[in-house]
Amino acid sequence: MSRCIAALRSALYLLVLTVTVIPYAIACAFFFITPLSWRYRFTLGWPRFAVWAAKVICGIRWQVIGEHNIPDEPVVYLSKHQSAWETLFLVWWLPREVCFVLKRSLLHVPFFGWGLGMLRMINIDRSKGADAFMQVVRQGKTRLGEGRSVVLFPEGTRTPVGSQGQYKTGGARLARATGARIVPIALNSGERWARNAFIKTPGLVTVSFGPPIVAVGRPPNMVNEEVEAWIEAEMRRLSPQVYPTSTPASAPPAQPATAA
Repeated sequence: MSRCIAALRSALYLLVLTVTVIPYAIACAFFFITPLSWRYRFTLGWPRFAVWAAKVICGIRWQVIGEHNIPDEPVVYLSKHQSAWETLFLVWWLPREVCFVLKRSLLHVPFFGWGLGMLRMINIDRSKGADAFMQVVRQGKTRLGEGRSVVLFPEGTRTPVGSQGQYKTGGARLARATGARIVPIALNSGERWARNAFIKTPGLVTVSFGPPIVAVGRPPNMVNEEVEAWIEAEMRRLSPQVYPTSTPASAPPAQPATAA
């Protein structure tokens, strides 16, 4: 019965997202000629609504720990990626305007992609191979220079709950090239909103921010290993039940800061 209720709630949630994203995207078009800060604030209304609707309809609550680790400066966030939930949450919750690194083809997705295009995210053409990273560096320097932060998922894609992908060095190399510090993020959103799953289940999502990591003057591989060690240790602290046999180096516990 509970699964049936979760399915009905998930269907209602999908319907709500579908019927709201189209008119909201059309409304965003009227802000195209306004300054970026105006477009950003207005466009973020929909992701914020989507997170709120997930809480009200599907029962997906959230809390943030380690908020004190976020410095008052543009940074490179390197985050665990388990769900679509964090792409909605991070873009509106983080204290500065942020840019995601995304495939250029996403900009052509009707309505959703058009909204992304208005926010001047870092878009890359993956078919360019090695030049794709130079696209990230060029655009990343510009965005960080504008006072915006950059969000990357070092594993490259959403990972199933309890799994660990290969951490790529692009984020560490970007931070080293630009002089920005790295803030690692661990989260367990996949336990409530699983990868490619239709049914969302009620419960608490925890988003944990780690201490800033300096990349300047250090080998990218070493920086990447430090990021990976903190994230994966924190993941096992947040969700020990899904990592029964994994015991990486421990991460220092963070204090609760914000909840909803």
